[in-house]
Amino acid sequence: MRIIDPHCHMYSRTVDDYEMMVLCGIEALVEPSFWLGNDRQHAGSFYDYFNHISEWEPKNRAEKRGMKHFCTIGMNPKEAENIELAREVTKGMLTFLDRPTAIGVGEIGFNNITPNEEKIFAEQIELAKKLNVPVIVHTPHNNKLEGTLRSLALCKEIGINPALVNIDHNTEETIQYTLDGGFYAGITMYPRTKCTPQRARDMVERFGSERILLNSACDWEVSDPLTVPKAARLMLRTGFSRAQTKNVVWENPYKFLAQSPKFKTLFDPIYNEDRAATV
Repeated sequence: MRIIDPHCHMYSRTVDDYEMMVLCGIEALVEPSFWLGNDRQHAGSFYDYFNHISEWEPKNRAEKRGMKHFCTIGMNPKEAENIELAREVTKGMLTFLDRPTAIGVGEIGFNNITPNEEKIFAEQIELAKKLNVPVIVHTPHNNKLEGTLRSLALCKEIGINPALVNIDHNTEETIQYTLDGGFYAGITMYPRTKCTPQRARDMVERFGSERILLNSACDWEVSDPLTVPKAARLMLRTGFSRAQTKNVVWENPYKFLAQSPKFKTLFDPIYNEDRAATV
């Protein structure tokens, strides 16, 4: 099964993870900008990080292991409460969004659902709308339903095309709202705070496979970069057809990400090889 993982934080993983991911069928991934475990105090710290995930990581670690590495650039909600710093960071984002592997904005959204978080979230949605690029939205660990509903409403208020937005980290209580709004719906398989491959499999069975994306969101905490292939294997062993499984691990991620011309330019040859082989 060929796989795209649309949410991985490889900055905090080892090259062994890349090699195992490739062996398990993952051919491309997206690394959204995220919190590093400690709040940064200077805009330059963000710029160094954006430079790493948009240039150094794809060239010096991923490519050498056979992985196509893309990223999204954004001011994450965990650090957006410091609005002065956040706005200094967002002013410098365009430089990094111009990079060949930077295909959109993210991950952005809510952490504690505060007014400052909402201001920075809205400003970045406006930027993504202006650039017409994909967006990855983080939904909060706490008050997830409230945060998801407010995220959906904010995107609609701003008028961004919902097909450009992946509302991520959905659970059983949020996913139908996401899908009904015309958005892509990410399901994250992450121990403790999100869901297991079994829960992801059951959600696909319950809600269908249209516009659903499976991802690992692997990072520096207890996490597993192989949860997407594990979920695919589980689906195939428990009643799903190959076409249904492929939809959530390959076709849907491609359709969402290929809305970026840069993704199509770098990834289309690989994708089209697969399509030609199955005609």
